[in-house]
Amino acid sequence: MSRPRRVRYSVGMLDNGASEDSSADMRLSRATAQRLSLYLRSLDALAHSEATVSSRDLAKTVGVSAAQVRRDLAALGHLGLRGIGYEVGGLATAIRRTLGIDRPWKAVLVGVGNLARALLRYRGFTEHGFEIVGLFDADPAKIGQVVGTLRIEPLSQLKEQVPTCRAELGILTVPSEAAQSVATQMVQAGLRGVMNFAPVRLELPRGIQVVTVDLAIQLEQLAFAVHLGDGD
Repeated sequence: MSRPRRVRYSVGMLDNGASEDSSADMRLSRATAQRLSLYLRSLDALAHSEATVSSRDLAKTVGVSAAQVRRDLAALGHLGLRGIGYEVGGLATAIRRTLGIDRPWKAVLVGVGNLARALLRYRGFTEHGFEIVGLFDADPAKIGQVVGTLRIEPLSQLKEQVPTCRAELGILTVPSEAAQSVATQMVQAGLRGVMNFAPVRLELPRGIQVVTVDLAIQLEQLAFAVHLGDGD
């Protein structure tokens, strides 16, 4: 089995102004990368019961066509065998390598409010190799509190603590009016990527990857889908 090449992918809307096609070496769109993550979930579920999986069966679990699955997986190398399909463990390894999650990732979280506490209870982070290693807040009333096994540190300590805990990613759950300032501090502390839960566009240097998760927009899209369905 050939070793698949690592393929960079864009994150769609980047707050630093870059687009999906801004770099010639980006081979996977955000949509393709998202589908790879979905394939990986299916493969993880099959790992204890199946040795191989066909593109058709994988397509059914994700809700796309078998042709789409084959196109997506072709970017990983020649992994499938005609009449047999894909070896579950090998394909999962290839997808993890392509997405860059074949190693652990450490992250810090800034803004320890209700949303942050809910995220900290989500076990999926650790199950998929993401470890939150630091909590930071600017509210003096929160500093010193212990959430899980982590103590909330003052935001002013972010730049000092990030290198110590070797974090590369940041999760931003602060109010909109503070998001840009805090995100800038996160970059200055050495973080390479920011997951932004504030409904604002961040202006950060090129090379800093940003994914914005706007829950209100997701609900709007859900409402639209239901509304459209009602009109059928």
